[in-house]
Amino acid sequence: MEHITLLIGIVIVTALVFDFTNGFHDTANAMATTISTGALRPKTAVAMSAVLNLVGAFLSVEVAKTISGGIIDESAGIRPEVIFAGLVGAIVWNLLTWLAGLPSSSSHALFGGLIGATLVSVGTNGVHGDAVVMKVLIPAVAAPVVAGLAAMAATRLTYRLTRNRDEADTAKGYRAGQIASAALVSLAHGTNDAQKTMGVITLALITGGVVAPHADPPLWVIASAGVAIALGTYLGGWRIIRTMGKGITDIQPPQGFAAQTGAAATILASSHLGFALSTTQVCSGSVMGSGLGRKGGVVRWSTAGRMVLAWGLTLPAAGAVAAGAAFLAGQGDWGVAAVAVLGLGICGAIWAASRRKPVDHTNVNEGPAVEPAGVVTAALRTVSPPPAGQQAPAAGTPETADAPAADPHAPTTPAPRAKAATVTR
Repeated sequence: MEHITLLIGIVIVTALVFDFTNGFHDTANAMATTISTGALRPKTAVAMSAVLNLVGAFLSVEVAKTISGGIIDESAGIRPEVIFAGLVGAIVWNLLTWLAGLPSSSSHALFGGLIGATLVSVGTNGVHGDAVVMKVLIPAVAAPVVAGLAAMAATRLTYRLTRNRDEADTAKGYRAGQIASAALVSLAHGTNDAQKTMGVITLALITGGVVAPHADPPLWVIASAGVAIALGTYLGGWRIIRTMGKGITDIQPPQGFAAQTGAAATILASSHLGFALSTTQVCSGSVMGSGLGRKGGVVRWSTAGRMVLAWGLTLPAAGAVAAGAAFLAGQGDWGVAAVAVLGLGICGAIWAASRRKPVDHTNVNEGPAVEPAGVVTAALRTVSPPPAGQQAPAAGTPETADAPAADPHAPTTPAPRAKAATVTR
């Protein structure tokens, strides 16, 4: 076995940087609902999530095998600079979506980067198309739908079981349940997302002849990937936490518990099967499902639409950036250096842009600007009145920020009694 060369060392460091960005990009998956409902303080929540992500990294290597030998053909002439280019594409897309506060998929950014760089450098024979379809694309479509339906059913069941109980009596129990389910999601995230970086590093070691083909990740790779994602998680992706906690729907403790439980079950099942799915898509789908599951709770479809658009763009966008980086890196050592300099410059510019309107643990729960209610929102509120025993909040309060009463174009006078059937509240 050969020693680790300078280029492979650069690839390993870049992979750990991606793992770090994956950590703060995906903190919202486990902790957005817990923070938005006040079950845990923001800094406490991200600290707990960081520790459990580290623990989860040691529980399985099935997803790492999917990355190192499933999607990309190890024997097709993949060189370390190709992996480096793929990682640069993934990091750039991660930071762009973080700046926009969009919970896009770090996993798909990584897949897109690796696939785009491989296509430019090796061609189609370097990518296992059947593995991409079966273990990436199909889970990408199915997982958020399954998680959303599970969360919607769990939310409805939860409210039905407690319909005769006072909300104050059940709030403490639900908050405890949220903490437990958030811990489970964090653990599940470590078993899935930390392994993706392990797989990339292992692939780099295989292409450099450092470890044998089809080998499991070495222990030092597992430990370094776990530490990197834990540090990123502790940093906290506050912009995305705000979007998932406040921007999609107004989450109550029972909804948060149902959403996180459904997401954790989906992620753990996929990790066991070796499906490298997007934990972001799973958790976002669960949050939307919990919004539809509560009577009177409405999803903000414009925010959801922007998220879905980002999901669809992630694979091709990260792939396009990585393809350009791979072409440049293929020119020799100067090309690799140019990719590194350009990547650092882009990342620095994104960070500088984020400082104009910083979001941190002190203002994460302030929520996005109120958007006018659309046709879908009005229709759902018509057929889904507030739960029995709960009073509808006054117009203009945070609980009804997206209700029709808050629409600036709506009439300010009450409708006549004879037309009560047309009132949406």
